[in-house]
Amino acid sequence: MGRRILNDALRTTVNVERRGKATALLQPISGVMISFLNIMKHRVLFRIYKKFEVFDPHRVGKITVELQGRIKDCKALTYRQDLRSKEIEQNRIQMLPTRQWGYVVVTTPNVVLGHEKAIRQNVGGQVLGYFH
Repeated sequence: MGRRILNDALRTTVNVERRGKATALLQPISGVMISFLNIMKHRVLFRIYKKFEVFDPHRVGKITVELQGRIKDCKALTYRQDLRSKEIEQNRIQMLPTRQWGYVVVTTPNVVLGHEKAIRQNVGGQVLGYFH
């Protein structure tokens, strides 16, 4: 169920962006979704959105995202296959349209990381999704 929540939230964000609206309301939320949005927020090159706010995280919860108009595509993978740190770069090349643009988010045993940090720390895990 958690995989579907993340996928629905990312697709909602992309659809709202394509309609030209300024804010997206994501509901329900999960901890993985918040981690994914934090990674999107801290990527300096992409700056896909200005900020996001979490309301009432102990119940169903809501997230309000203020968009900037820079999302081309953002997807969560429903099939999460285990990858070693050596395989992350090859998987990134297969998923993203070009080598220059895009970012892959990987969940490791300890924390959710971007592909660059996972390779640098020599940690494997499962690919959650990507954005560009």
